[in-house]
Parts: sequence; structure tokens; C-alpha cells
Amino acid sequence: MSLLSQRSLGVLVPLFSLRGERSWGVGEAPDLADFAAVAKAMGASFVMTLPLLEPSPGLDSPYSAGSFFALDPLYVSIDALEDFAALKGRASLSEEEQSELLALTESPQVQHGRVRALKEAVLRRTHAHFLSLDATSARAVDYARFADEHQSWLPDYALFRALKHKLPQSWRTWPDGVRTRHAPSLEQARGELRGEISFRSYLQWVTFRQVQGARRGARAHGIGLLGDEPFLVADDSSDVWAEQQLYRFDATVGAPPDAFSADGQEWGLPPYRWERLAQDGYALFSRRAAHAARIYDAVRIDHVVGLYRTYHRPIDGSAHYFLPRTEPEQQAQGEAVLGTWQKQGLELIAEDLGVIPDFVRRSLTKLEIPGLKVLRWEQEAGRFRDPAGYPEISVATSGSHDTETSEAWWESLGEWERRSFAGLGPARGLGEKIHWSEAVWRAVLEVVLFSKSRTALLPLQDVLSLRARVNTPNTMGPENWSWRTPHSNAEMLRDPLVRGRLGAVHELAAASKRLPSS
Repeated sequence: MSLLSQRSLGVLVPLFSLRGERSWGVGEAPDLADFAAVAKAMGASFVMTLPLLEPSPGLDSPYSAGSFFALDPLYVSIDALEDFAALKGRASLSEEEQSELLALTESPQVQHGRVRALKEAVLRRTHAHFLSLDATSARAVDYARFADEHQSWLPDYALFRALKHKLPQSWRTWPDGVRTRHAPSLEQARGELRGEISFRSYLQWVTFRQVQGARRGARAHGIGLLGDEPFLVADDSSDVWAEQQLYRFDATVGAPPDAFSADGQEWGLPPYRWERLAQDGYALFSRRAAHAARIYDAVRIDHVVGLYRTYHRPIDGSAHYFLPRTEPEQQAQGEAVLGTWQKQGLELIAEDLGVIPDFVRRSLTKLEIPGLKVLRWEQEAGRFRDPAGYPEISVATSGSHDTETSEAWWESLGEWERRSFAGLGPARGLGEKIHWSEAVWRAVLEVVLFSKSRTALLPLQDVLSLRARVNTPNTMGPENWSWRTPHSNAEMLRDPLVRGRLGAVHELAAASKRLPSS
């Protein structure tokens, strides 16, 4: 399914934000398939999610990945599991669990910790039921097939998560034998933690199968699935523990100083040992790409500039630096890494926001990988750039998961910015409108959709004219990564106001020649 080779429209929504008719306080894999009907109603060709990877234990951000390969069991639909049905479904829940489920379902925000705790308790029971099946049953055979297909990462991941269950602290503080991966110590741990390892492997199996089912369900509506791949994993991750030789521990990764941050950004992530990755032909990225192709039709590469040059912040406080050091080396590295993704047949979008050297954008153009054009940030000489002049190989968007929504943005603008925006074709006449209105809403979307960019991407909040945001960068708190849609997927297709907005976007998609070809 080609998503980016012709004019198209996509909708961005975190999976955790969706409300299913039967979901447990968080969006679940089957909800993606159901949401495809909403995407189709607005004329979209694809749905883009945030990373579906399991975060490092104790974290909620989907960009704090605990593995490049393990999906987050938070997204499992327990109601859809055969093992749960065999246990009599929700009737098997205790009164306390049923009360907690009701509270989480009605919560206006995702309560990550509570949802995880409830789901894990129930999933341990479904796992026990699964173990009671005959080894020749269809599901047992499929589980064995899954374990074999994912042999390159699943055993280490499951052992890591089992060890974390026993030793919750960072792996760097574990006893020497397991910390340094001494073979006899690992073998002993596998024997002692056999049950927990089996449980963690089971979680990955049911999560993968449900996500793959969601992709098939979305395709039945003619909707593709676009994923999001983080640049690095967290330090306390199964990948770093399992392949310590591929990471550096004398520095962390961040971003250099810019107009928004005088000191730059500190992300606390361990840098790659690029020289070792190169010696292996960037096999890690080949494995990641093949893995992503199993569940996505296309992917966005987060912080793409980091593949060309990574900003190192030494732990000893010495001067920060980029690796590789020279532009030719940086270009060669970036193109080699991105090439590993393209060889898997994946269409790519590059997250190229922030301070990006000109040679990186030229390189992306040569590779025919579109970068992002965020409407509010596309300014030059005190004026908004006309989206009619955006590069055809680009993605025009009204915002991202890290920005305030268009409504909040509009009401924060100064007079000159509103007047400049009103000089853009579809927005003419809006310069005097200080407050958000139906006219402003339509004009913002129209400017994006009528851009020259081959791909347009709209956050769901902007489609529905909502003010709630997903994340505020450089802040921590329960308001981040917890937004839930005010309507379930089914309600969005029934509610007159929502249907009106979806219909209006569909009209704009048709007028701007972005409707999917039949």
C-alpha cells in the first residue's frame, strides 16, 4: 500500500488517546481498525500513531522506548483474547477489579500506572490459561511460530523484563553476573525466571497479533498505518543491556543550543557506537526496518538529523561535540542508515525539525524522503511562507504531538502574525479575527491541504477543533501523554458536530485532490 507517492491526507492520533466501546481506560489495538472508519469519513488515506513500543519501566512517554522491538502490552485488548473469554470474560473480574475498570474507563485522562497494574493482573491469569492448552493447538503453534520469527530479540527482551520484575532498579546496578551478561549467570537466571520469561513472551505475542490485526482491519477500510520510530532507546532498556557493545556510556545524547534553548537539550540517552554499527553494515537498523514492516505501511523517523550527526554531551562536563566530525562523513552515514530502511520497501517521513544543516535537507531530497513543514514555523523575513511554494516532496502539517493545538496557537498570535497569515490564499480576510472561530478553523486546514506538499497531515485535535494537547516538551507531569478523545470511535461517526467537521475536511480533501484513488 503506497501512502506517500501521490497527494494524500493523513490524520495523527496517539493510540492511547482513542476510546473504544470496550477499551480499558486507554486506546487498544483493535481501536485503530475502528478509527479507520473515522479517517475514511474525513478523506484520509492513513492514520499515523506515536511509537507503539513499550516504554522503559516506570515511564509513560512513547519516546522513552525500553526496546526497539517490543510493543507495549498497554495496548492489548483483553476483551478480545480467547484466553479471557475462556475464563468467562469480565464476569471473572473481582468486584475491586470491576470497580477499577469502571473508574479507568470513565477517566478523562489515561491513568497509565493504574491501567498497567489492572491489565497485568488479568493478563497473568490469561497467560496461565494459555499454558494449559495442548501444545498442538492452533494458538500454541502460532505462539511457537511467533517466538521463532522474533528469535533475534525476544529471548533477551523477555529475560530482561523478568530480571526487572525481580530487580526493579536500573540494570547497571544488577549483580555483576547478569549485568555483564556472564553466560552461566544468564543461564541460571533463565532457569529461575522461566515463568516470568514465558509471561513476557506471551504479552508480546498477543500484542503483536492484535496490532497486525488492526493493520488488516484498517486496510479493509482502505486506510494505511504509519508508525513512528524513535531515534534511540532509553539507557535502562533491554536493547542497551543486551548489546552493550553498540552503545557509549561516557556521554549522553541531546540537542545543541538554539533559539528556544540557550543550553540545548539533555535527553539522557546513550549514544550509538557508530563505528561498530558501520562495521556490521548497520545491521541493527536493517533489523528494525524489517521489524517495522511487519506492522506498518510507512514510518516517520524521529530526529532524523541524529542519524547523520549525533550531539554528544560528555558526562565529565567537557565540551560537547558531534559525531561523525566532518560533513562528508555525516552525509555518508545518514544516507547509509536511511538506505537500510528503504531496502525493506518502507516509505519514510523524516522528522527534520529544529536546527537542521542544509546538507541534510539536500540529502533527504536526493533520497526522496519528505521532511515536515509545520505551518506555524514556516516563516521568513517576518512573514509566513506561502504553502503553495512548499517542496512537493514534503509533509505539510498544522502541528505535532509536541505543539499546542491550532486553536491555542491562533489565540496566542500577535497582530502582525495574524495579518501575515491572512495574506495566504484561503485565509484572506482573517487578519482581524483575534479569537478562534469556525472560519479560522476552516482556513487553517485549507491552507495546509492546498499546500504543494504531496502529503498533508492533521492532528485529530485540529480536525475536531479541540484545544487539548498531547505533550508539552521539557515538562513532566500527568497531563503529558494522557489525552483521551472526548468521543469514542463509534460516537464520532454518530455525533452531528463531529460528522460535520469530518465532512468539511472531506470536502477540502476532495477540492485539494487528496482523496484516495479508488
